[in-house]
Amino acid sequence: MGNWVVNHCFSVLFLAVWLGLNVFLFVDAFLKYEKADKYYYTRKILGFCSRTLRKQLDHNLTFHKLVAYMICLHTAIHIIAHLFNFDCYSRSRQATDGSLASILSGLSHDEKKGGSWLNPIQSPNMTVEYVTFTSIAGLTGVIMTIALILMVTSATEFIRRSYFEVFWYTHHLFIFYILALGIHGIGGIVRGQTEKSMNESHPCKCAESFEMWDDHDSHCRRPEFEGHPAESWKWILAPVILYICERILRFYRSQQKVVITKVVMHPSKVLELQMNKRGFSMEVGQYIFINCPSISLLEWHPFTLTSAPEEDFFSIHIRVAGDWTENLIRAFEQQYSTIPRIEVDGPFGTASEDVFQYEVAVLVGAGIGVTPFASILKSIWYKFQCADHNLKTKKIYFYWICRETGAFSWFNDLLTSLEQEMEELGKVDFLNYRLFLTGWDSNIVGHAALNFDKATDILTGLKQKTSFGRPMWDNEFSKIATSHPKSVVGVFLCGPQTLAKSLRKCCHRYSSLDPRKVQFYFNKENF
Repeated sequence: MGNWVVNHCFSVLFLAVWLGLNVFLFVDAFLKYEKADKYYYTRKILGFCSRTLRKQLDHNLTFHKLVAYMICLHTAIHIIAHLFNFDCYSRSRQATDGSLASILSGLSHDEKKGGSWLNPIQSPNMTVEYVTFTSIAGLTGVIMTIALILMVTSATEFIRRSYFEVFWYTHHLFIFYILALGIHGIGGIVRGQTEKSMNESHPCKCAESFEMWDDHDSHCRRPEFEGHPAESWKWILAPVILYICERILRFYRSQQKVVITKVVMHPSKVLELQMNKRGFSMEVGQYIFINCPSISLLEWHPFTLTSAPEEDFFSIHIRVAGDWTENLIRAFEQQYSTIPRIEVDGPFGTASEDVFQYEVAVLVGAGIGVTPFASILKSIWYKFQCADHNLKTKKIYFYWICRETGAFSWFNDLLTSLEQEMEELGKVDFLNYRLFLTGWDSNIVGHAALNFDKATDILTGLKQKTSFGRPMWDNEFSKIATSHPKSVVGVFLCGPQTLAKSLRKCCHRYSSLDPRKVQFYFNKENF
């Protein structure tokens, strides 16, 4: 190793400087085109680089899942191939027919006596299971397989939604997976003939005369073998370095002081936290990771920001969805003199950031999934207050689907303010919102029916009456397509996968084949 450093240090230094210079020049040029005023109109045509890049990065979870599926597939192929190999190793070790395979399998494993083995099974009585759990390759393979199975099974929708802590901890088994992968090949199970032995006993000349290898008069000598050097570290080194750098950056950002300015307990056990943090800057629909050291030092949970960029604070709404969230809400409910310390990492981008890039936007929130759209609706309120004439969006359709009536009170004040603002500005048609209640009893329905002629809804106090049941999406999309025959419509969802499938199908079904006519583009929150 020392000789290699001496011989190649100049080359390595030159390569590092060259790569660093290229990175610097790229970043400098990127920022120039992204920020300079003289390229403003060019960006208007091409789109903003950062937004286009974020649009692709919003699919990081899809890419993550694809990589996971490929790892599982290749792991299965790898394991099956080794099972066949070890079956052949076992058969060759037990053979007594004097064949080349049996002679090669009988080579000594005793390195002190000059042994140069080829078959990892040392004796006819040794089982495949014994080799698996005593060799470096076998043991690390078992560790990686168990870790992979636990990570994949705990990442299923049911466990991730209902037992997030289980998912979070088991997913960090990737650390053991990576460590085991790095040393998996050290044992040298796959062996090849040494260079010296190849010169003395090349298989093209000596393989057929294996019975004469030990004869002094033979020009062929018994071959010697060595393990193939481990190479998996080459494939994981760069990702590991990037991951470590990313963790260091996130740790630095998370250590910046967070000041909780307001705590609000909403109905249906929903906690609202309003916070401040030096240098914090956000856009609509983004999310942050939250950690509460008094509950868990390691767990970080994602929450969508419900505040608008125009506000002087940022906020989140937290609903009970597992042990961690329940403990967090309880900690704030029981606060007396001290408020639990919160650490924040982010914000991170989502698809909802592009909502104002569409002429018509359809926002669909299910339950607490309304949070990114609260940020959007608040931002719209501020934009109208400031008479923002650059607002490209001309119409917003907002659908909120809830199981219980208490949930509607979370953002009643916001919707009421928007109603009043639209009336005062003469833009009543700008926001079309519909509230749907999917869980109800006969008393609620009867009471609503008796008071249907009142000016405001008895459940929400809003002018828009609450509907019972789920939206008929075909009817809704048909109306939107008819009302906006030549518009580009952005459909944004924060909700379950089943709803995503329905909306994606409707986007495809009601998009015109003529690109000059109405087109629906589906966007789903992923975090």
